[in-house]
Amino acid sequence: MTIMDTMEKKDKKDKKDSKNTFYITTPIYYPSAKLHIGHTYCTVATDAMARYKRLQGYDVMFLTGTDEHGQKIETKAAEAGVTPQQFVDNIVEGKQGVKDLWKLMNISYDRFIRTTDTYHVAAIQKIFKKMYDKGDIYKGTYKGKYCTPCESFWTESQLVNGCCPDCGRPVVDAEEEAYFFRLSKYAAPVRDLLENTDFLLPRSRVNEMIHNFIEPGLEDLCVSRTSFTWGVPVDFDPKHVVYVWIDALFNYTTALGFLNDAYPDADYQKFWPADVHFVGKEIVRFHSIIWPAMLMSMDMPLPKRVFGHGWLLLDGGKMSKSKGNVVDPYLLAERYSADALRYFLLRDFPFGTDGNFSNELLINRINMDLANDLGNLLSRTTAMADKYFGGTLPAAQATGPEDEELLALAGGLRGRYEAAMEKYAFQTALAEVFGVIARANKYIDETAPWVLAKSPDTLPRLSRVLYNLAETLRLCGVLLKPFMPESCDKIFAQLGVDPTLQTWASVATFGALPATATLHKGENIFPRIDAAKELAALDALQEAQKQAAADSAPADAPAAPAPGVATAELIGEHEPKIAYDDFAKIELRVAEVRACENLKESKKLLHLTVFDGERERCILSGIAKWYKPEDLVGKRLPIVANLAPRPMMKGKYTSEGMIVAADTADGGCAIAFYGADVPVGTRIH
Repeated sequence: MTIMDTMEKKDKKDKKDSKNTFYITTPIYYPSAKLHIGHTYCTVATDAMARYKRLQGYDVMFLTGTDEHGQKIETKAAEAGVTPQQFVDNIVEGKQGVKDLWKLMNISYDRFIRTTDTYHVAAIQKIFKKMYDKGDIYKGTYKGKYCTPCESFWTESQLVNGCCPDCGRPVVDAEEEAYFFRLSKYAAPVRDLLENTDFLLPRSRVNEMIHNFIEPGLEDLCVSRTSFTWGVPVDFDPKHVVYVWIDALFNYTTALGFLNDAYPDADYQKFWPADVHFVGKEIVRFHSIIWPAMLMSMDMPLPKRVFGHGWLLLDGGKMSKSKGNVVDPYLLAERYSADALRYFLLRDFPFGTDGNFSNELLINRINMDLANDLGNLLSRTTAMADKYFGGTLPAAQATGPEDEELLALAGGLRGRYEAAMEKYAFQTALAEVFGVIARANKYIDETAPWVLAKSPDTLPRLSRVLYNLAETLRLCGVLLKPFMPESCDKIFAQLGVDPTLQTWASVATFGALPATATLHKGENIFPRIDAAKELAALDALQEAQKQAAADSAPADAPAAPAPGVATAELIGEHEPKIAYDDFAKIELRVAEVRACENLKESKKLLHLTVFDGERERCILSGIAKWYKPEDLVGKRLPIVANLAPRPMMKGKYTSEGMIVAADTADGGCAIAFYGADVPVGTRIH
């Protein structure tokens, strides 16, 4: 199979586009424990994209759900003294479970799939048999390394320091009879797909997939297990259960009625192939290599795109249910509103890269953008309309020179917003909207409505000023609604905006709001937060949660270290030993030096601009004694990529990483440079 064969299967895509449909999915989450803010991040982003496409007039199918089979669930259920089905039912359907969380976060999914659903189980059995009959699944014996938390088999060469390359935890030897999928058969067309189309984004993920998985050689994939029973039985060989890959990945099609009668066949014909799968970067391999290979085996069209977003980090490390270093979205959403949390998650962190979560960032963003800028603009505009005109703006209005810049900026907002949204650059789309909001606040100062109100002669000018502010708020509200749906409804209520003026078409140009609009000041949608008081309260709440979790742990369970704190054991007197989990938090990458200069403020420091495969960043490094700027520009070198940003030189600069270097025998410094054969952005293990 060549890429041309693959692209021919996308003929359906063109037909589907003409139907104006859009199919978007989250990964299906593993309910081994309560979901955390990282899962919420992905689901909120997917929801914002789905709402944006609905706003544009698309017939949207938004799918989410849970991946409920596997050894880890079986083990946890036994520890809890319940059946696996009872265990997953409690986490998915129970109080503050998955569905409760998505309800709280106002997630507008159209369909929720559970891999324990009867229709899905029956469809997976049919899919497994089809691939077996084709010869793409065969029986053999697996002997290798197995990571129970990740439910992944690995070869010796794929391990990192003897541990799982995904989670960093120890693996165990495993040997059992199993069925295998001929993944190796599809290595060439999958590589073609990755290298020659935009199937996988961001493009930096492509280099990682090719370098780390395709080039070393794709091995056939274990797709059944006999060492546990909690899974979909292989109906023609019942001692086997279908392993995670087929069971989980095909959810995207079974939820549309593929090979089952739970939903109309027309749903599959209408919505498949998916427009985009949003997934965390840790499961990009499964979605960009294994998933298309299995679809090729089934002669099914491939999804148009897989987008691998970054992680939310806490204290520099990935949040993990098993590590216990998680942030509870329930606590934050109930305290500050779901809309405030939704906005923060998509405003602060570029969707394709990692972001470092903190309570300080959340509170500062709420105060700066939502309370000071948006909330203040709405409050001032409606209050002045009430005070000066009893809420209804007079028809007699006069334009002025101050209008031009605001109207031009607001009038072109939809185009700039759309360009960003189509690239999944949510933070850029939001920055565009809030740039207009900031300009409107400045417009109030420029026009001074309180001065215009003093004379009858300037009331027409005052009416126009307030109209421009109200129309700007309407435009921004329509474009913010995918991100903050409940808050925008409250904004529209205060502006008197009916549903016909909340459409995509209505924000194409400035001026759709009736000139005699009626505005009324309402509640303060985003009250300002006392940051110091709230941070103290959050610390206390989160400490109480940690204590409660510790109290509920088995008596013989080892105490977990605090997030970001190494567990040390002395070797002799001087060499502390850190836990592997702590070492695994360090992300080393190959970066290319784009620019470098000496600092006037320091003889020791060089100011480097490096590209890490995803973005440019600034690094200040104390290597000026040994390297000149011209020695480094264009070179590829190792960096620590996930250090928290550090203000330096009295805050004039912020260093966003560290160069990896070694001391030499003569007291000097040596950096290991990489050649052109090592792609920029490659992980260093």
